[in-house]
Amino acid sequence: MSDEIIVGRNSVTEALRSGRSINKLLVQDGIKGGSIGEIINLAKEKRVLVEFVKAEKLDQMSQGIRHQGVIALGAPVRFYELDEVLEAVNSKGEVPFLLLFDELQDPQNVGALIRTADAAGVHGILMPQRRSCPLNAVVAKISAGAVEYVPVVKIGNITQTINDLKAKGFWIIGADMEGTVNYFDANLTGPIVLVIGAEGKGLGRLVAENCDSLVKIPMSGGISSLNASAAGAILLYEVVRQRKINTK
Repeated sequence: MSDEIIVGRNSVTEALRSGRSINKLLVQDGIKGGSIGEIINLAKEKRVLVEFVKAEKLDQMSQGIRHQGVIALGAPVRFYELDEVLEAVNSKGEVPFLLLFDELQDPQNVGALIRTADAAGVHGILMPQRRSCPLNAVVAKISAGAVEYVPVVKIGNITQTINDLKAKGFWIIGADMEGTVNYFDANLTGPIVLVIGAEGKGLGRLVAENCDSLVKIPMSGGISSLNASAAGAILLYEVVRQRKINTK
């Protein structure tokens, strides 16, 4: 059995209490009593997404081990707190550079972006708890191990997080095919949060409205857009390019 799957009430309770990074808690529909309520409350306290599923799904995942109505999906690496990441940046005297995924769900894109983020010197990656690709072994493999080096922060409401970061002096730059500014004309030298949207639909409406600037990548060929990881790589390295020039 994969080490990512934690089965049974006692094992799940201890995993949550220990602070282990958990992607999601799966609870059997309709189950009540015993320690289930305590486990659910503990998961919510730790900001772990709780999903109610049919018993058959838990039976299949547990591979014959008695699951007692609950399974936790552990992340391959630990998650960080946002304040923890910002304090580390401040201690280095560097200009903060964050990457935010807006409901990005394809593990290929997520893993590739984490790998590029590490190479580009991104200080932290913000991933919403809901409607996001879980930080699992597939993502870790695609990232070529970069997930071990770039701190990942789980966030709740994206818009609230954006506004909190604005209050801390960050500029929020959204990648959007309908953006009003070519990416190379945008000023990306200050404290930046680069927001990459979901495959196919791009940034959510509220997220786009709360960005300080929406930047686009000019397309000259027959294809009107790039996939998320390719677009993200271009924009990440534009930040690097501008900051190098700015420090000369």
